[in-house]
Amino acid sequence: MHVVLFDIDGTLTQSQSLDSEIYLRSLSDVFGFADIDSDWSTYRHATDSGILHEVFETRLGRAPTALEISAFRRHFVTAIAAAAAQTPFLEIAGAAQALRSLNELPFYHIGLATGGWSESARCKMRSAGMQYDAFPSASAEDAISRTSIMQVAIDRVVKHVGGERPDTVTYVGDGVWDARACRQLDIPFIGIATGEYADRLRTEGAAQVFPDYSDIEKFSSAIRRIQA
Repeated sequence: MHVVLFDIDGTLTQSQSLDSEIYLRSLSDVFGFADIDSDWSTYRHATDSGILHEVFETRLGRAPTALEISAFRRHFVTAIAAAAAQTPFLEIAGAAQALRSLNELPFYHIGLATGGWSESARCKMRSAGMQYDAFPSASAEDAISRTSIMQVAIDRVVKHVGGERPDTVTYVGDGVWDARACRQLDIPFIGIATGEYADRLRTEGAAQVFPDYSDIEKFSSAIRRIQA
């Protein structure tokens, strides 16, 4: 049993930049927080819940309340949906086909492990022509840390297929935080990036980096080779 986990923003959907922009605007709209560092790689936990907690601790010296988290999430997801309605999100080239192709391989099972809120992830994938609920998943509602989110996603894939612990797990993502989480969990990491950022992912330990999924066979072969 081989599990392949995918991040979403920047990995399956072309949404990372707009997502960050809306996140920062929502912090200002809901709480009046301005001049927030948008380099998510500098945060302890580069997840929607983790960043919110760290901003609150830095600015107010406390964690956000459940009501504050709910208000922020509602505002953020509404803004994401409005953006998708105005201009649909695009998939990373070949992403939908990559999910279909891997899903057809025997003994391979797909899961989604996103640092975003599930509602926004669902919206972005639907807008880009993919179905979030087609796969077991975990998100920022499930945990603050990316490693914990990944572990929850693995457990849900195992439960979904009714199996035991997987023989191997591979994670596909676009962020340095993804690579770092994979190192902590000792999970092979495949990066989706181009240019200098691709080099950074290799430096962070990516087994292989692809610009997108245009060459489905090459990407699938990389997965099979890593999990052999």
